[in-house]
Amino acid sequence: MVEFPALSVAVEERESGVRLLRAVQPLGTYGRCVTAWLTHWAAATPDRLFVAQREEDGWREVSYATVLDAVTRLGQALIDRQLGSDRPLMILSGNGINFALLSLAGMHVGVPVAPISPAYSTTSQDFERIRHIADLLTPGLVYADDAGVFAGALRVVAAGGAEVVTYRNASGEFPTTSFQDLLDTSVSAAVAEAFEALKPDTVAKILFTSGSTGVPKGVINTHRMLCSNQQALRQLWPFLEREPPVLVDWLPWHHTFGGNYCFNMVLSNGGTLYVDGGKPAPGFVQQTVRNLQEVSPTAYFNVPAGYQTLLPFMEENAQLRASFFKRLRLVFYAAASLPQPVWERLAALVAEHASHPVAFLSAWGATETAPMATQTPLPTRRAGAIGLPVAGTELKLCPVDDKTEVRVRGPNVTPGYWKQPELTGPAFDEEGFYRMGDAVRLAAPDDPSQGLLFDGRIAEDFKLLTGVWVSVGRLRVAVLEACEPLLQDAIVAGHDREELGLLLVVNPAGCGSVCEDIAADASLDEVASRSEIRASIADRLEVYNRTHTASSERIARVVFVTQPLSIDRGELTDKGYINQRRALTCRAELVEQLYSDDSGVLMVG
Repeated sequence: MVEFPALSVAVEERESGVRLLRAVQPLGTYGRCVTAWLTHWAAATPDRLFVAQREEDGWREVSYATVLDAVTRLGQALIDRQLGSDRPLMILSGNGINFALLSLAGMHVGVPVAPISPAYSTTSQDFERIRHIADLLTPGLVYADDAGVFAGALRVVAAGGAEVVTYRNASGEFPTTSFQDLLDTSVSAAVAEAFEALKPDTVAKILFTSGSTGVPKGVINTHRMLCSNQQALRQLWPFLEREPPVLVDWLPWHHTFGGNYCFNMVLSNGGTLYVDGGKPAPGFVQQTVRNLQEVSPTAYFNVPAGYQTLLPFMEENAQLRASFFKRLRLVFYAAASLPQPVWERLAALVAEHASHPVAFLSAWGATETAPMATQTPLPTRRAGAIGLPVAGTELKLCPVDDKTEVRVRGPNVTPGYWKQPELTGPAFDEEGFYRMGDAVRLAAPDDPSQGLLFDGRIAEDFKLLTGVWVSVGRLRVAVLEACEPLLQDAIVAGHDREELGLLLVVNPAGCGSVCEDIAADASLDEVASRSEIRASIADRLEVYNRTHTASSERIARVVFVTQPLSIDRGELTDKGYINQRRALTCRAELVEQLYSDDSGVLMVG
């Protein structure tokens, strides 16, 4: 059975109503840089599998020793090209072995690495985000696995003078360098010298995240942030040191959850990561199912939308369940609140099919906190719990209207935004706490040691015309729970209106429970037009309204989103979480329809 150490928290009460929370357990000594983990495991366990990626004829596998050899060669190639803080490395492709090798190579020789969401390159029509990011970074080298798939974006960066490196399908439209040419570089003493020169505050990565405007901003990630965060995690999960983790993971490496939390957890503890080419979307989740049937993870990480999409397959597929639970020790979710019905379905599967205890855990943080700021201290039975501050991290709880804003300070917190001082200054308060923009509430109002509950985004909340505040995050989760499994997500509208309305995104796979002839990959428009689905959702919302009669909770009207939410427009993150404010802006016409007498509006009793 996995054991978790008890956590305790020190609390400072201020007359202003502000509370400071910090972990009593001190943060232990952490390493100088990320790739010190790689050099350690390449010496201690050279033949152990580090990363595997599915290819047509099976899994392509690389060991720790193989990875270190490739990293030093690639590092030399970056040095030869005089890459550095003024000419960083930009990666456009999704997760894969080449991505891992190049990313580690950059960090090994002091070249900042900027992995970019592939959606900015593959779903965009104007490539404005890529152009904005390239102008901000001035990259010296840009990598894409497939020059054909990323041709439009590569054209933009090549015009700016960056060297383009590709793995396949170079077209000759613009000059490209073969990835193999970089791998064939002979190593000199310059690589070891660059590695030894790394300091904890050397920039390791620049991770781009979008605010409410949808314009990407580059979050500086130092080696100190990444290494201190993993030390805090090892203190929470000491079993990692004696049981190297095995992950089957799709979470994108251009995001902090997948690229810092999961990838670095594997690397720092000498584990193995199987790159999952699937994701929680129709047509892709089947790849995840296939992979999980072949590889049994010791821990599983996903976002709420991922669990919701995977659950029907787990409930129906005995082979998947047998492989998934064979050596699973913990189930972890983050990025958004997990609806309680989804939690309960997962717990039921664990109770029936796992031969050993499986812990349910969560955490909370952001790209700016590397990412972990809090962690549930013990396995929890309640969705929405985010736990207590981890070792080395302080939380500042500040009353804001009827909410409590949380701010963060510690070695895991970013020094700021890349070349955007106008954004860095306002992001921190007078005591150096990073302003997260999130709200929390105490699980037990008079006992902070019981931990915190996530309470939505401060910026998402709004007032009705009556002056009553609406807690968007809490309302969204309650609606999803009431309609589970029919909805994928909900956008809450009502700012300066008299009543609340919803823009609903149906879940085609879940709607099959009402209409068996609905395919899991059916379009949103096709599903939302079915009278049986509309009636079932209306019935569930009417039941919800009977116990939620306040104007800040009661749902009066609904329209259905018939076109998928767009990552490119900033409505949706790659992790599946809706940017409520951005989505309302992009769907302004639908909001107007919602508050009209249009026949497409579903009125809720």
